This record gives sequence, structure tokens and C-alpha cells, in this order.
Amino acid sequence: MQYLIFIHKDPDSDYGVIVPDLPGCYSAGSTIEEAIQNTHEAIECHLEGLLLDGDPIPLKKSLEQHLDDPDLKDAILAVVDVDLSKISGKFRRVYVTLPERFLKQIDKYTRSHGLKRSAFLADAAMNFMAEHERDNMRG
Repeated sequence: MQYLIFIHKDPDSDYGVIVPDLPGCYSAGSTIEEAIQNTHEAIECHLEGLLLDGDPIPLKKSLEQHLDDPDLKDAILAVVDVDLSKISGKFRRVYVTLPERFLKQIDKYTRSHGLKRSAFLADAAMNFMAEHERDNMRG
């Protein structure tokens, strides 16, 4: 799952990072590269905490929605890719039945995007649950 991050730097400080799609998830580093690496770890820890608590993974907003946020106006935009299947505890093999054509589409998509099928399906399931959780909260 890819997360947009916004990197900012005040004079005489390290680079600070905001992960706007994960409220409360922040990071920092003395270089941009270090800040991005530290943010990758921060996102994994944040998501793992949500999963352990049984909380839903928040839905991501579009890039346009974030660019409209005045607090992020002067920040550097980057993307961090996190494999949810690595942070959700022990692995358990499951068997599912999918239509062959649908499975071929999934495999074609994952190959072209450098993803693994299991990670893709985990991301899709998390996004589906987050979307429906958000719909339920709306009433």
C-alpha cells in the first residue's frame, strides 16, 4: 500500500514528515533519505498498532485533496510503499476460489506493478473494509 508523505524543514531543524492519511503518524530524519526511511518504519509501526487494536486502516485521500491542505503547501511530496502482509502478524495460508479470468487480471496487474498477489489482495481487503467502515460512520 502506498502512502503519500509530506516532508518539511524549518531552519536549524531536521526534516519532519507528516503522513496525512494516518493521523498521528509522524517521523523525521537529518536528511531527506533518512526521513523517508524512518517514515517507512513509522508507518509500519502505526499500521501494526491499528491492526493489533482491531482498528480499521484509515482510507487514503486523493493527492488533490492533500494538495488543497494549506498546512502541506510548502512540503516536499514523496511516496512510501508498505507491504501490509509483512506487518499483520503470522502468515496463514488460505484457499480461495476466484474466476480464472479475474485471477488472470489480478496477476497481470500485480506483475506490471511489481506486486505480489497476496499483498495486493491484502491491500484490496483493507481498503474495502476501510471504505465500508467510513460509510457506516456516515450513517
